[in-house]
Amino acid sequence: MKLLFYDTKSYDRASFDEAGKRYPDIAIDYLKTDLAPRTASLAQGYDAVCAFVNSDVGTETVKALHEFGVKVILMRCAGFNNVDVEAAGRYGIPVLRVPGYSPEAVAEHAMALALGVNRRLHKAYVKVRENDFSLSGLMGFNFYQKTAGIIGTGKIGAAMAKICRGFGMRVLAYDLYENPSLKEFITYVSLEELLSESDLISLHCPLLENTYHLVNKDTIAKMKDGVILVNTSRGALVKTEDLIDGIRAHKFFGVGLDVYEEETPNVFEDRSEQILEHSITARLLSFPNVMITSHQGFFTREALAAIAETTFENAKAWEKGETTGNEA
Repeated sequence: MKLLFYDTKSYDRASFDEAGKRYPDIAIDYLKTDLAPRTASLAQGYDAVCAFVNSDVGTETVKALHEFGVKVILMRCAGFNNVDVEAAGRYGIPVLRVPGYSPEAVAEHAMALALGVNRRLHKAYVKVRENDFSLSGLMGFNFYQKTAGIIGTGKIGAAMAKICRGFGMRVLAYDLYENPSLKEFITYVSLEELLSESDLISLHCPLLENTYHLVNKDTIAKMKDGVILVNTSRGALVKTEDLIDGIRAHKFFGVGLDVYEEETPNVFEDRSEQILEHSITARLLSFPNVMITSHQGFFTREALAAIAETTFENAKAWEKGETTGNEA
């Protein structure tokens, strides 16, 4: 089986080369360029392509992949909202993903963001490097005995709920489908109750039609004053313009984001002044109580190893005509 790997980073190659030793029948070629309609032709002669959450796997790309003989699309991530799954189905191209590579990695990063913005670690780091050891502007609040609101209680949300519980927090949750493994220490409530009661709100739900801009001016208005908001799921869960308005109105004690609406294309990959000047993500960075990281929640050794292993297993199962439960 021949696999073409798009948007290759050095760490991708290292983890896939290591895992690939156990799959000698799968040959991989790596490209630095990302998958898009104009680069789909590079997959001619390959059985499969491997893409990421930022890749353009829309209608045009899927059609081009079909025309060039690609038989399966392997997503090395959990999300697939960037894939035209219907078009892939019409062309008989299955789409396989990695739904649960390391939920603890993302949940731990979510709590790191929450702690960081709470205790103003990003500001403290800069102050001390400038030989300023004053405590002005660095006061936070205890998480102990406060209320955490977890929106989405799949594997990552469940891991975050357990972390919050370990901090001695009361944990509320909202999800259309309750997780029975969490019922001993969390309380499922309506979205409205979660928003109004929580001191920390962490988003852990997929990007669907009914979750698009879940955080908007109306839901922000229902939140407690002084709330901390963390998003490590999908950027478009939050309407950024409304978030900025809420920050300006001093609604939030802090905001921690590992994802943002402008990830495709990633605004930080184009350093031109014009792009940065008009970027809503860059505007967020102007606020002292906002911490933004570069979609690194998944980025641990364990997670990368699990992603590579599951991707190879998906390819192997497809070749054998088996289902994995990882179909998009």
